[in-house]
Amino acid sequence: QVQLVESGGGSVQAGGSLRLSCAVSGNRYSTRCMAWFRQAPGKEREKVAGIDIDGATSYADSVKGRFTISNDFGKNTVYLQMDRLKPEDTAMYYCAASYMDCARNPGSWTFTYWGQGTQVTVSL
Repeated sequence: QVQLVESGGGSVQAGGSLRLSCAVSGNRYSTRCMAWFRQAPGKEREKVAGIDIDGATSYADSVKGRFTISNDFGKNTVYLQMDRLKPEDTAMYYCAASYMDCARNPGSWTFTYWGQGTQVTVSL
């Protein structure tokens, strides 16, 4: 079992930055991929970024170059640094964990563990 708790969301103006944190507890070394998803009202949940247990990262095209995912095993925390935020980044952001490598997950349904989400709102 793995427990995930997100924090760090909030309201920010366009062009600003936020850092989301995902505190991981339980048997975290049993999972291979940690990822951040987001879901805006009326839209499907989309994967924003992922990081494998070996440190390999991947990003959605919409956030590439602006967002950075990192994994601090010492602090049992996964971060999502979000820079140059845009209004279209407004969404509920979720941390998730999978037993499969990031590239092998076809969608959100293969992620076993989820946090409760943290809201990010970006205004003009």
